[in-house]
Amino acid sequence: MIKKIILMVICFLLPNIVLADEVLLHKNAPSKYVVKKGDTLWDISGVFLEQPWLWPKIWRLNPAIENPHLIYPGDELSLVYDENGSPMLVKVDDNTSTPNDEDEVGTLKSKPAYKWSPKSRITLKEQNPVTSIPLHVIAPFIKYNTILSVQDIDSSPYVIGGEEGYKSNIDGFKTYINGDLVAGKAYAVYKKGRPIIDPETEQVIAYHATLTGTGKALRAGNKANKEPATLFVEGATREIRATDILKPVNEGQLLPSLFTMQAASPGLTGSIIETSTGLREFGKLEVVYLNRGAQDSVKQGDILTVERLSPSIIETDNGPEYVKDTSRWAKLASDTGSEYKMPTETVGQMMVFKVFDQISMALILNSEKPLRLQDTFSAP
Repeated sequence: MIKKIILMVICFLLPNIVLADEVLLHKNAPSKYVVKKGDTLWDISGVFLEQPWLWPKIWRLNPAIENPHLIYPGDELSLVYDENGSPMLVKVDDNTSTPNDEDEVGTLKSKPAYKWSPKSRITLKEQNPVTSIPLHVIAPFIKYNTILSVQDIDSSPYVIGGEEGYKSNIDGFKTYINGDLVAGKAYAVYKKGRPIIDPETEQVIAYHATLTGTGKALRAGNKANKEPATLFVEGATREIRATDILKPVNEGQLLPSLFTMQAASPGLTGSIIETSTGLREFGKLEVVYLNRGAQDSVKQGDILTVERLSPSIIETDNGPEYVKDTSRWAKLASDTGSEYKMPTETVGQMMVFKVFDQISMALILNSEKPLRLQDTFSAP
């Protein structure tokens, strides 16, 4: 009996599992598209696909494209189908031949197919190829600014002073560290910034941090014996002071040239709690902070849907009114249960590009309207 139940559950879920990776075209997807300056592969795929993060499935190796991920503004793309009826995007080329509507025996072809002849491509070095996402937007948040967890603050080595007795120091000096370092290893020095508070728990989950410099460990030190380590600073970006935190260089700073996107784990939900610019309303290409991290199974490349609960409405003696506009007395006079259960609407999508224990950083990929702090998110 149990085996039958398990089998029924698997059969029930299987269509949904298959559907999650199935390429679904928009009903009004165009047959051709000309690449514009500023486009990304996400933008272009969003013109054709209901799930733009599945863009690798429609880009195929094409003799007219030296690298299937390298297309340029002005290139014309065409939506065609392979011999199995699967959609794919190809670059329209002089040597690309389209079949007639009828084949040699006069039967109508169900879907068009393309054939290519060998052709060399001249790459214009002054042009920038289209990328999956604009990496320059998120690079500063990986190379320079970061997030320090509460554990980082409590356990990482930190600056206690310098060789000259100054309260702050810059390039070309030795600074002393309260902690054990690895001699010869490079370290980045960060200044702890303001705390990030999870609005759900009202607890501090991380701290903003700004890069103040880099250096190389000259002495390992021995924290247990109160012997400080020595760091020679050779790349200060601003004054380095006591209590600045040390992290090994490249720890969490590697930026992939191509992000692998995937739908986030089912059931994942949370909120947008901060923005990189400090704005309360924002849109496409804004870097935002989420109150979920690695401990919630968030992964780099996760695609999340941004959602917003529609304004509450209540029935009053004067008819339906927004709760925010209803007087206190009208609310008290209303019947119990007169408030409508309003739906949640999709307002945008974003991709996670950096993950910490309790917090993540994401890039807004598109928005149907201005997004706001406290907007929620879920797996698509």
